[in-house]
Amino acid sequence: MEKGCSAGKTLSVIVPAYNEEGNLLPFYEALKPVLMRLPVHSEILFVNDGSDDGTSQRIAELALKDRAVKGVNLSRNFGSHAAILAGLRLSTGNAAVVISADLQDPPEIIAELLEKWENGAHVVWAVRKDRQDPFLKKLFAKLFYFMLRKTALPNYPAQGMDFGLFDRRVIDALSRIKEMNYFIFGVIVWMGFRQEEVPYSRRARTRGSSKWPFWKRVKAALDAIISFSYVPIRFIVYSGLAISLLSVVGAIILIVNRVVFGLGAAGWPSLMVTILFLGGVQLVTLGMLGEYIWRGNDQAKGRPQYIVMDKINFQEEETNESSAYQNLDRG
Repeated sequence: MEKGCSAGKTLSVIVPAYNEEGNLLPFYEALKPVLMRLPVHSEILFVNDGSDDGTSQRIAELALKDRAVKGVNLSRNFGSHAAILAGLRLSTGNAAVVISADLQDPPEIIAELLEKWENGAHVVWAVRKDRQDPFLKKLFAKLFYFMLRKTALPNYPAQGMDFGLFDRRVIDALSRIKEMNYFIFGVIVWMGFRQEEVPYSRRARTRGSSKWPFWKRVKAALDAIISFSYVPIRFIVYSGLAISLLSVVGAIILIVNRVVFGLGAAGWPSLMVTILFLGGVQLVTLGMLGEYIWRGNDQAKGRPQYIVMDKINFQEEETNESSAYQNLDRG
């Protein structure tokens, strides 16, 4: 890609949506003026991730009003990363921006992302310099990104990101990856390419509630760390060695106390503490091994990462999607 080559190009905006009925119209009204000022053609691709509210109807209404709006309905809730992947694969732009529909990420930043892309970057991350979120949410996020950078992806932005621009060659390379249960932005960081950052302040959510409860955040953390790092397996090995060493030292102490000092055993409390400690270590070890085994089994099944149920405002040639992407378009 050469510098200053945006004329005649198309930018796709991918918007994953799960139960965002109340946010779609305000988001569209904030996004559209931004896109009209850009020196590129644009398309807006909403991906309905199996919502059970009126999200699908709102997307259809926007598509009827604006031919630049396209819609994709997945057959069920596959998760935001699968929805993003579906949107990227179905996009037609020379580059694509991924942004959430809740307006926490300001659409105005897209102009800065595009400028970085024009100057030769393949990936441009909108990186949060601060965020208006509850204290515990910010604390857990910082811990997660710290662990991710230390154990798996040292180049991952310390404040994290859910918003960015990706060149078509990045999208094509990502589309060829058929890995299940993966952390899509981590994969993009891992792939390399020329990457730049644009800092911004993340706003507080004004409508609806977060679609990322605590258990989903835990799963995302496991996906990220297990997909890119051998640290959990090494942790099991090192823990086993450390416990074995402590057991030998403890046995020597007990023998010396009994033979030299004539002291008796410590009794049931110490025995129960030891048993419970070792039992906990064994359960954690089995859990970690189980995660790897289950993910390998899940990958071997060959199930699709998502299933497209139907599309809105797509041309006929755009609906002939490869069966590898498991499109069940009803025409």
